[in-house]
Amino acid sequence: MSSINQSSVSEFLLLGLSRQPQQQQQLLFLLFLIMYLATVLGNLLIILAISTDSHLHNPMYFFLSNLSFVDVCFSSTTVPKVLANHILESQAISFSGCLTQMYFVSLFADMDNFLLAVMAYDRFVAICHPLHYRTKMSYQLCALLVVGSWVVGTLNALLHTLLMAQLSFCGENIIHHFFCDLTPLLKLSCSDTHLNELMILTEGTMIIVTPFVCILISYIHIICAVLRVSSSRGGWKSFSTCGSHLAVVCLFYGTIISLYFNPSSSHSAGRDMAAAMMFTVVTPMLNPFIYSLRNKDMKGALRKVLTMNLHSPISVRKMHT
Repeated sequence: MSSINQSSVSEFLLLGLSRQPQQQQQLLFLLFLIMYLATVLGNLLIILAISTDSHLHNPMYFFLSNLSFVDVCFSSTTVPKVLANHILESQAISFSGCLTQMYFVSLFADMDNFLLAVMAYDRFVAICHPLHYRTKMSYQLCALLVVGSWVVGTLNALLHTLLMAQLSFCGENIIHHFFCDLTPLLKLSCSDTHLNELMILTEGTMIIVTPFVCILISYIHIICAVLRVSSSRGGWKSFSTCGSHLAVVCLFYGTIISLYFNPSSSHSAGRDMAAAMMFTVVTPMLNPFIYSLRNKDMKGALRKVLTMNLHSPISVRKMHT
């Protein structure tokens, strides 16, 4: 007999966008579509630029390309389902499909979390120990940090998904959200959810807080190192390379904290949906712009990719003529 509890609810209804007036639904559909296309195109361009430019084959851009890949996957976990539901005029998602979506949302959120911490550590070594950067940030260590992030993220997402699968859902099946998330699902369960909530507050908090503390410690050391530099102009020029990363950190953790680490009494469907949209859709879309606008190397690599793609059709036409 399966250890997973068989629920009387066979599907859920995602009413996140359908609760809005028809005209607003059309606008939100267009907004989600544009943001998703921008997310996929922007992040794939970053991956392509880094992989084709040998000057960007270093730890910082290795982690950035991994972050871009995770962001494409993160948005693809939720947005296509939102768009499909709107086109098909159906808000239904199966019980197993809901748990699968929850698993991948948790996995990619954890991966974003870990990669931001790894990137902060990379900047700490580059600025505070520049002479030992190549030896400390070896290829083996970089690969180990990324693989370790995937392993921990997978185990954490699997834990919460299996705990959710043990619950019974025998009443209302309406989720006032645009994807299956932990908090809305727990509210619908007719089982005792204390163990699930305890794991979110203990193990889940540790998964979020530990990388966040690592980021804070890294930037405290970076700021101290910059202040010790005799030439303030040169010091702050070094620190400016971290500005993009700090902007992403503030966006990501600000929405995560407001969504998951507030008392349940302060939660409202509209506020939770807006916060979730920020870290699942908006942040992955903004990352390519944030990291490329302030980075000359990144802008140069992107320019090469774009000009190469523009010249390719012209070259092909010339060959045929």
